[in-house]
Amino acid sequence: MLLSLDNRKIYFDLAGPQGAPTVCFTHSLNSDGGMWVEQLVPLLAAGYRVLRLDMRGHGGSAAVDGDYTMDALAADVKGALDVLDIKKVHYIGLSIGGMIGQGFALACPDRLLSLTLCDTQPSTPPGSAASWDERKDVVRKSGGLKALADSTMERWFTDEFKKVNPVRWREIRDTISGTTPAGFLGCASAIQNFDYENRLPTIKAPTLVICGDEDPGTPPDRNQLIATKVPGGHYEGIAKARHLPNVERPDQFNRVMMSWLAANR
Repeated sequence: MLLSLDNRKIYFDLAGPQGAPTVCFTHSLNSDGGMWVEQLVPLLAAGYRVLRLDMRGHGGSAAVDGDYTMDALAADVKGALDVLDIKKVHYIGLSIGGMIGQGFALACPDRLLSLTLCDTQPSTPPGSAASWDERKDVVRKSGGLKALADSTMERWFTDEFKKVNPVRWREIRDTISGTTPAGFLGCASAIQNFDYENRLPTIKAPTLVICGDEDPGTPPDRNQLIATKVPGGHYEGIAKARHLPNVERPDQFNRVMMSWLAANR
C-alpha cells in the first residue's frame, strides 16, 4: 500500500486488527519491510497490529535525491504515522532502522509505547568514513547495488545460513540488488553524519537493545553502549547470528521480542 508524504510515495504494509497495539518496524539499509516477515506470524497471533515501513528509495518507497539526515528519516516515520492516524507504537528498528528509532524517540517521545533497537549504532561508527565512501563510489560507478550484494550478505549472515535457508538467502540478496542508488547513497550519508550518543540518557521509553553476537558491522559492544546510556535500558544477545538475527535466528529473536512486548503492552 502507498501513502503520500510531501508529494512522494511511501510504501507500507499494515496488518492486524484496528485498535490493537501497533508494532512499527523499520528495516536495514538495502532492505525493505520484507526483512520482518519472520516476525509477522507471532505478532498477529498475539493480537498486535503490525506496520512495516519502507525507507526512501527502498522497497516500494520513492527515492529522494541528495544526502539524507537521520532526523529527516525519523520525520518520515512520524509523517507516515500521522497520515495513518496511529497515535502510539511499539517501535522496532534494525541497523539504520535502529538509528532512525533513536531519532524518533528523541523527537517524538509521546508517540512511543516501547523502543527496540537491533544491531545498530548510537552515532557514526568510529573510523567508518573511508569504507562508506568506498561503497558509495562503487554504487555511483556501477549505477546499482549488485556489486555490493555478496559482501553485504557476508556481513549480514553466517556461512551456515546460506546452506540451511538458500531460498531466503537469495531473496534477501535480490532485495539488496534492487535497492535504488539514490536511496542507498542518501541513507549512507545519514549514517556517515549522525550522533545521538550523548542524548540517549533523555530517552524515557522502555528500551530493549538486541544484537547478533557475531555482528561485525554494528558489534555487540556498541549496542551494549546504547543499553547502558538509556535509563533502564536492557540488552539481549542472539547467539550464532550476525547482522540480521531476526532472519537468521527467528525463534530466539521472537522469544525475546514477544516477551518484551508483553511486558510493555
